[in-house]
Amino acid sequence: MYDVLLLTLGPGRAEPGGCGGGGAAAGGCCGTGGPGPVEDCRDTPRVPVLSCADALTAAGARVEMITARSDAEIDETLARLDAPARPDGLTWPDQETKTRLVVATASDAQLRAVVRRLVRRYAPAPSRRPADLAADRTVPDLPPVGLLPLDPMSRSSDTEPAGSTGPAGSTGPAGPVDLPGRLGLPRDPARVAAAVLGGRVHRLDLLRNDGGSVTLDGALIGGADEAGRPVPWRGRVEVDDAVLSTGDDPLLACVIGNGTGYAVHEGVPLLAAPDPADGQVDVAVAVPVTVPTGSGGSRVRLEVRRARGRAVSVHPRDGEVPYLDDGVDGSLRRKRSWWIERGAWAVYRD
Repeated sequence: MYDVLLLTLGPGRAEPGGCGGGGAAAGGCCGTGGPGPVEDCRDTPRVPVLSCADALTAAGARVEMITARSDAEIDETLARLDAPARPDGLTWPDQETKTRLVVATASDAQLRAVVRRLVRRYAPAPSRRPADLAADRTVPDLPPVGLLPLDPMSRSSDTEPAGSTGPAGSTGPAGPVDLPGRLGLPRDPARVAAAVLGGRVHRLDLLRNDGGSVTLDGALIGGADEAGRPVPWRGRVEVDDAVLSTGDDPLLACVIGNGTGYAVHEGVPLLAAPDPADGQVDVAVAVPVTVPTGSGGSRVRLEVRRARGRAVSVHPRDGEVPYLDDGVDGSLRRKRSWWIERGAWAVYRD
């Protein structure tokens, strides 16, 4: 018999904005995406959560529904996946545990919040690196996660309305806009329950970065003006030993892809075929290039430069550059590096 922890992320008690406020537990609570009083949803499980719990219970599992409203409460849940104490004193995941974790996700940001806490819990300090850790990894195999989308019909073109001044990169491929959809994972609560109890695990690559966070799907660096037009920026972009930009060329966008979420920008394919389980990070930059025409004039075409490797660094040259990372926006002010952790995290699939 399995013990299943069905984890939903709620808003921190001090967070403004209710369900749409995001915050410490990364991305709001109900997943409605809209405003609303916290008390409307704080202690009421969503229908997919209840349906999944019923399916798990009917299959013989012991289910505990948990709402975590802070990193500390997420950590309390994840501690139940720990292995017995090691001689070296490291906290390590139990690969033989009968406890399984399901995360109810209203957004990729919520899922990333949980995986980030898993990494912080189990990644050893460099000075305490154990001999049984793979040479190309800084974390052990993280416990697999069952993904329960809170919006079973999440499909859109991922297009941000005109007039936005946020990161350029709100345009993605048509189809499922969340990570479970892009990975082809089950969305129906009963199928999610069956996948978790069936135990079929699919290991995926993880991107860590020197800012202390993780990336599951990808990041898109670049901004837009009030009319939604990309704003050129300059920065040095390196992938392993390959230099995609020296910092002299204007860039309209830079995509760092582990998956397909940001593979297309403004209708232009930037990443050819990113695979979240191939041990490589796919990177592309979009550069406007002026070329002469036969009539003596000129035109601007978009040049896409691509590379694949183990690590990538982006060093903005002219101040802050907006970016989206797994759907979370921010500003890149200084050099940032990402590196691949081959097969570090995993999902249950049917």
